[in-house]
Amino acid sequence: MSSYHVVVIGGGGTGAAIIHDLRLRGIEATLVERGELTSGTTGRHHGQLHCGARYAVKDRAIARECMEETYILKRIAAESLEANYGLFVALTEEDEEHAPVFIQSCVESGIPTKEVPVEHALEMEPNLNPEITRAIMVPDGTIDAWRLPLQFFATAKHNGARVHTFTPVTGFTYSGSNISGVQVYDLKTRQERTIKADLVINATGAWAGQVTKMADVEIPITPGPGTMVAVKKRLNNMVISRLHPVGDGDIIVPQRGLSIIGTTQYKTDDPDDIAVPEDDITEMYRCADMLIPSFSSRKYHAAWIAARPLAGAASSVDDARNLSRDFNVVDHGELDGPDGLLSVIGGKATVLRAMAEQTVDAVCAKFGVTEACRTAETPLLAHRAYFA
Repeated sequence: MSSYHVVVIGGGGTGAAIIHDLRLRGIEATLVERGELTSGTTGRHHGQLHCGARYAVKDRAIARECMEETYILKRIAAESLEANYGLFVALTEEDEEHAPVFIQSCVESGIPTKEVPVEHALEMEPNLNPEITRAIMVPDGTIDAWRLPLQFFATAKHNGARVHTFTPVTGFTYSGSNISGVQVYDLKTRQERTIKADLVINATGAWAGQVTKMADVEIPITPGPGTMVAVKKRLNNMVISRLHPVGDGDIIVPQRGLSIIGTTQYKTDDPDDIAVPEDDITEMYRCADMLIPSFSSRKYHAAWIAARPLAGAASSVDDARNLSRDFNVVDHGELDGPDGLLSVIGGKATVLRAMAEQTVDAVCAKFGVTEACRTAETPLLAHRAYFA
């Protein structure tokens, strides 16, 4: 058992997977979250379990990683997933022209694909646009955005991790020039206190730049907000995607009794200062009706916006769209910042476990801990165990 103590900032999926991994390797871990668990981007994402097909044309490595992590999540956290597959469908000649490169990219990324006759696709998904001209099935699925992180949190708590919600970080403490802990304000007790740490991990996603500023460090992160709209009817059982280069409003994800269309993309300097543009709702309905013509006739449920944590700096929306969905672990002590602070930036929900593994590998390297990662083989507790 290690004598080191790590503080993780951020109670989303990445923070959950990190404290779980830390505890499995015997490292003491405390997590602080400024609000409720999953109250940031994690609780607002589309809910798609990406097999990687969406990214295969542009980045084979990311696509391959998504496929590998999909298999792992199905092993360790099946209760929070629906392995309901996905259909990429063509509506135009341009879509059909995209099909060969899409299929080849998936093959090269290790993603199984199956051409489905149009009449069969319409039998499986009768609400689909009958004008589709091609359908390709891939092993996509859906994630319960709340239950999956809670499975990681539950297992971490069972193994001795400490989790403090409604506890925003207000600053860092130092030993010489090195970070030695965090200053927090407990909103429940209205008291300030210090939590000592041998290392602090910034796992706040789109808010990572705000955290590093408290240590006088700039980090290349672009919050990329995107709008989603949900209607009250499960119109599709598979994830329906447009067979074309990645764009706005080209995925419809089924979630329980809802259907969710998304998403748009913007850039912002402040992920707390975002709101759904009214025009986005109209545009999402238009895009959804191209895939499922009855979408906009269903009862409106909600529209919301989530800020993707894009790794890298972008000066425009087009620049932000071109940023990779990969992730990076930044050791600020190796750059121009204080030692004792790591930031994990980028990524997406499907690869949260892999993000944690790479982050905790970096922690172990700094501490000289040789315990191997076991998260890919360790089944997670049920999400309800968090409250036990």
